[in-house]
Amino acid sequence: MRIVLLSQWCAPEPDVRVASLARELVKLGHEVTVLTGFPNYPHGRLYPGYRLKLWQHEELYGAKIVRVLLYPDHSQSKVKRVLNYFSFASFASILGPLMSGSIDVMWVYHPPLTVAIPALWISLLRRVPFVYGIMDMWPETLIATGMVRDGVGIRLLEKFAHFVYRHAAALTVVSPGFKDNLIQKGVSPERIHVIPNGADENIFRPVDRDPDLGEQYNLIGHFNILFGGNMGPAQSLEMAIEAAALLIDLPEVKFTFVGDGISVSDLKAQAAAKNLTNVQFVGQQPMAEMARFHSWADVLLVQLRDEPLFHITIPSKILAYLASGRPILCAVPGDGADVVREAKAGLICLPNDPRTLAAKVRELYLMPADERERMGQNGRRFFLEQFSSNVLVCKYEAVFNHVIQNKRNPQKK
Repeated sequence: MRIVLLSQWCAPEPDVRVASLARELVKLGHEVTVLTGFPNYPHGRLYPGYRLKLWQHEELYGAKIVRVLLYPDHSQSKVKRVLNYFSFASFASILGPLMSGSIDVMWVYHPPLTVAIPALWISLLRRVPFVYGIMDMWPETLIATGMVRDGVGIRLLEKFAHFVYRHAAALTVVSPGFKDNLIQKGVSPERIHVIPNGADENIFRPVDRDPDLGEQYNLIGHFNILFGGNMGPAQSLEMAIEAAALLIDLPEVKFTFVGDGISVSDLKAQAAAKNLTNVQFVGQQPMAEMARFHSWADVLLVQLRDEPLFHITIPSKILAYLASGRPILCAVPGDGADVVREAKAGLICLPNDPRTLAAKVRELYLMPADERERMGQNGRRFFLEQFSSNVLVCKYEAVFNHVIQNKRNPQKK
């Protein structure tokens, strides 16, 4: 198959899902082109080694990468964020039909919803079906993260989203809750395929603890609660800071936050105001380095705000944590908690409740070490069985084949 993956984000940005899918499809013998933007997520600044221009060609894992111009931004400014989204949509619409090569099927990575604009246009001009891959529900995510409030704008976004769903040949979603959400919006269940997120097992895997890294970041001799990834309003990490304040009587317990995001300065200020010595922040690290940090975690923390949307979300962070083989403290309700529970990979606690979070940390701290190790091993085994790249890529391949066959033989739909 000749497959185009359309996504505003791609490696070296920390969301590796598109690059991983491209790599696995190439391994299966498919011809893959990724149409994407210049890397600037999550800090909104162009990555070193790149400069803005109309387009740029690269190769990654045997896939052709076509980058098109966009306005780099990931700030809290609504105007700048809109410019970021629509600039990519505009240039992908103009250049995408010309630079995508031969296409049998296109898979579209959502969010943002604006990526549907070039998807629809390329599909129309090139007469190819597209599969709409929904990683976040819009406009629900915008409301949950505080980007926009309910109103006329939300109604317009909803109408456009419904238009996209109708014109997609099929939709892939990352959780059963997402499928239920779409069915309630009138999408036929037969057109929706649940394919959960995965994690790059070449990056996220059990590794031995590196003493040099442990010494550099003062992890040796501590019971380390580690959070790795984007730190924004959706993560609600102020609850973890509050929990750290409640655990100051346990000097071995230490919270380490690895990553970047728009909430980092506020979180640092909160920890400083409380004079917390059991909290530290480590800046954004290369994705390839995260396994070394995870190895030092006695517990890996995943947290989201208590919003209805997040009840039907399985954060990709949970999959990376499972792959790393370390125990998980899951302050996420719904589908995400169900994964950790089914895997027997950690403990579940209420979101937005620092007292419950602190109590669960105490429980893990007092737990025998071999019991925590079993949790980590359970998670790793569950990941390999359910979420490894070779398992997931076969599901995508089946969807793509089905869509192509339906286009060739529409009477078999």
